Amino acid sequence: MPEPLTRKQQEIHEFLCRRRRQFSHPPTLDELCTALNLSSRGSLHKHIQALVAAGLVAPMDRKQRGVRVNEGACEGLRGEGEVPFMGYIAAGRPIEAIPNPEPVEVPPFLRGRGETYVLRVRGDSMVDEGILDGDWVVIERRDQARDGDIVVALIDDGEATLKRFENRGGQVLLHPANSTMSSMEYPAARVRIQGVLVGQMRAY
Repeated sequence: MPEPLTRKQQEIHEFLCRRRRQFSHPPTLDELCTALNLSSRGSLHKHIQALVAAGLVAPMDRKQRGVRVNEGACEGLRGEGEVPFMGYIAAGRPIEAIPNPEPVEVPPFLRGRGETYVLRVRGDSMVDEGILDGDWVVIERRDQARDGDIVVALIDDGEATLKRFENRGGQVLLHPANSTMSSMEYPAARVRIQGVLVGQMRAY
């Protein structure tokens, strides 16, 4: 029976699975060393041999240029650290959300308890909440929200916006977090909640 994988071996396995989805050719040992910040090629080779023993990676030979994961070795990994990217959403004025599902890596502590997806913010109406143009927001799919939640609100079944939610009986207020902008008010029947913000990421 093969030994349990170390954390580094699990990291290498997950990288190989992500790489297989993104590129047609498997990475070489040198490419793996660079991608995983490993200084020792010999150490990497030992990790690869452990993955071979576990049945996750194909044995390497002189004819094989890259490190290949075995068929079925990546099943169950997708979704553990990835959330679908569904497009862009305006934080300044309502625009139509662009459905464009593709996986985005999201740390576990930023994911909600239920089904989640990622949107990229356009605009500056939520800057006072620290949500800037170009940020990635992690949304937990819900159809209800509490007062004060930052939500994805769908208006008239066509335009989506990111705002702070307030329910006033038959009216819904969508508040920006920018002192230069005014709140938007709609009859409750015109607004559908698509999700609640549970995490945020920023590329520097």
